[in-house]
Amino acid sequence: MRFWGVRGSIPSPGPRTARYGGNTSCIEVRCGDELLIFDLGTGVRALGEQLPRPVEGHVFVSHYHYDHLQGLPFFTPIFDSTSRLVFHGPTREGQNIAQIISGQMQRPYFPVTTEMVFKAKVSYEPMAEKDRLTIGGAVVTAMELNHPGKSLAYRVDYRGRSVVYATDNEHEARADERLIAFAKNCDMLIYDAMYTDAEYRGETGTAKVGWGHSTWQHGVRIANAAQVKMLALFHHEPTRDDASMDRLLRTVRKHRKATFAAQERQRVEL
Repeated sequence: MRFWGVRGSIPSPGPRTARYGGNTSCIEVRCGDELLIFDLGTGVRALGEQLPRPVEGHVFVSHYHYDHLQGLPFFTPIFDSTSRLVFHGPTREGQNIAQIISGQMQRPYFPVTTEMVFKAKVSYEPMAEKDRLTIGGAVVTAMELNHPGKSLAYRVDYRGRSVVYATDNEHEARADERLIAFAKNCDMLIYDAMYTDAEYRGETGTAKVGWGHSTWQHGVRIANAAQVKMLALFHHEPTRDDASMDRLLRTVRKHRKATFAAQERQRVEL
């Protein structure tokens, strides 16, 4: 697997974030010959540029907030008529994934529509909690997280290895219990660790309670309870620069050594 976008809420490019990266959520997962893409944040642009044509793959969208869709209009395989892509995602407020993807590229917000420029063979399949999808030898399952408007977590199981993608989640007793069960014994948990507990409670700056995101402390608790092998901190706060990320990671590793903070273009093999 490879991280292409690891930042939360809004892109934060520049020299202060160059090492961890400023692009928003996008992860590439390879299961044998199968390509799975999780979220379409600005990181998906760079992914699209390096994929050999034609591209055949499955795209899983956690939810439809801007930072998870911003890269789609610049994902070049979508304009290649030889490519095939299947989009999976939740139905929200009476609209399925096809309607939502089409709706976010409309004038006057964007100069061209999906109907005008999408040339790839694109199909759409709704995904909901407890759905289980087999793609080649991989099995993908979904679970609802605690986030405004909801967000899907995804678990991928392939040949005895497993990864859980759980971004945009606010910790809460019942939500934690469900995620612990969902991630049980997985090899890697990719978790929304946007804040520290102090930031979340408002001890430094504005309180973040109800904003739909979690802390590294809760990520450690959930990973330990689920007996996860490796914890990947994800959805980094946009104002947290590289030096601050280094300090945060050093602190986290005092509590859970098997942890890393995801960086753009970082490759991980399970």
